Amino acid sequence: MKWLAGWLTFVNLVTVCGLFLGMFGGLGPVSAVLALIFGLAFAVAAYLKTADPRPSEPTGESSPWRYRNIVTWILAAIFTIFAVRSFCWLFYVDGSELKIQSPVNLGDLGLHLTHINFFANGVHLWPSNPIYVNSQHLRYPAGIDLFNALLLKSGISLIPGLVWVGLFASAATFYAFYRWGGAFAVAGFLFNGGIAGFQYLRTFKFDDYQNVNYVAWKSIPLTMLVTQRGLLHAIPAGLILLWHWREKFFRSERQDRQSGPLPFWLELSLYASMPLFHIHTFMALSILLVCCFIAGDVPVRTHVLKLVLIALIPASFFVWTVSDHFHAGSVLEFHPGWVQRGPGNDEFKMPFFRFWFFNFGILVPLLLTLVGLLGYQVWKEGFRWGRKQPEEISFVFGAAAIFLFTFFVQTAPWGWDNLKIMVWAYFIVLPFLWRDLIVHWERPIRWAVCFALFASGFVSLFGGLAAGKGGFGFANRGEVDAIAEAVRKMPIEARFAAWPTYNHPLLLNGRKVVMGYPGHLWTQGFDDYGKTNEVLTKFMQGAPNWRDLARTLNVRYVFWGREEKANYSSSSRPWEKTTALAASGTWGAIYDLEKAALPGQTAAPTTTQ
Repeated sequence: MKWLAGWLTFVNLVTVCGLFLGMFGGLGPVSAVLALIFGLAFAVAAYLKTADPRPSEPTGESSPWRYRNIVTWILAAIFTIFAVRSFCWLFYVDGSELKIQSPVNLGDLGLHLTHINFFANGVHLWPSNPIYVNSQHLRYPAGIDLFNALLLKSGISLIPGLVWVGLFASAATFYAFYRWGGAFAVAGFLFNGGIAGFQYLRTFKFDDYQNVNYVAWKSIPLTMLVTQRGLLHAIPAGLILLWHWREKFFRSERQDRQSGPLPFWLELSLYASMPLFHIHTFMALSILLVCCFIAGDVPVRTHVLKLVLIALIPASFFVWTVSDHFHAGSVLEFHPGWVQRGPGNDEFKMPFFRFWFFNFGILVPLLLTLVGLLGYQVWKEGFRWGRKQPEEISFVFGAAAIFLFTFFVQTAPWGWDNLKIMVWAYFIVLPFLWRDLIVHWERPIRWAVCFALFASGFVSLFGGLAAGKGGFGFANRGEVDAIAEAVRKMPIEARFAAWPTYNHPLLLNGRKVVMGYPGHLWTQGFDDYGKTNEVLTKFMQGAPNWRDLARTLNVRYVFWGREEKANYSSSSRPWEKTTALAASGTWGAIYDLEKAALPGQTAAPTTTQ
């Protein structure tokens, strides 16, 4: 785990250092290089200080240092196929087009590219929101995008930076899962699924049968790791913390030691900074720590209490940072049933038992059996405050608490986003499901259970990877590059009026618009974007009071390009005659509302003025 600790420390502290340096004038080449040097120094320290002796080999688990198990090698090969296919073609150039590998990633990647280029443009951190005028600060845990922006400012181009971060993060994720729960945990991550994929037995066609509206338990690698870029850091970082707590609190060779495998400063930095990368993972880890406190003895409780109290101030700072300085309204509400009920979840609605069996297959009865056996063990031995429970009871108790929280409490406007926390209940329970239940059965039964658990997800994974053959068009390369040159000298804090969509050339160049993609605004908790869109539409249509509307929207520039011509075709475009033409080309024109029109100006293709 030494190299994994080093990589995670490098990403974490480069990002945190870049954040603080960016508060004093924005990111630049010097601040980016300083952040990389700082992160590298601490990465070396993390590598040297992480203890990773060979543990005793629990029943049913193979030693992490003996890679002789053919199943492990097969899973490593499949993980490599997934990582290479998903990240080497994550975002790439194909002639005059910019393409992506997965259609699931259309909206998400557009938002991440906006963040990366917005940071790299040199805005003061933490910046205003580039996709919404009525938000003072960016309301998103964009830590991994900030890391990519630092790579970009240090001389690593955008696309290679995306590729290498994805590949290194995939290697870290594979190894973290393997060390947390062996080959079974790796398979559980790659092939999660219910029974949807068994449609292959009828069609004999590999397809992502889970990527349909009525399936809630979608492929985690395809719909979360690739699209939710914060998980590239949060999953391996969360897993190394789980491994550390298991080794420190419960493994016999660690019980009498004050220090665990990770030095305390590393444990603290990974946990306290997690909200900057993925706030849902931070919530899941916090719930688990509470459960470890309840199920632990005095040393466990002392350590948990010390960790949480010291992390309180830095973690609160990062939550304050990514939540628009606590202006983001809380969306926590009592909502039992997860996505089986409530507005916005109509496509998932099924009868209760059918929903859980269709989405999760035999996973639910297996987990209920495990919980029942462990619950009987606690009842038989009795629970006494101050006596440490075994590791399987403590962690499964934590996983159950995380699941119940997400089942009864909605944490985002879209109920499906609860899955970002719920997956941690799944990740936590995987090694204990294998070690304390499945491995005790006869070999043919074990293989049959694994087939029932993972065959559907296997079909969906390879079906989803195959679906991206040839790529999907994302943007016009020439248009994006030409607009980048056109806006280069315009103020980075200026806001543009433009058609709200996820892949607008302005957003792909990291420029601020009145509104981005409405779906992004909704998931970030902006309930009033509909009214803002009405004002924007009136302005873009050339309403008589368009200047007043421009001031309301804080607009400096009007962008008039392909999307605007198509969606505001009846506009009178009064700014063309009264305001200065700032730039124009075959892609369209940009008008500066703070300057008067020059005599005889036209929107004919010219260079930037």
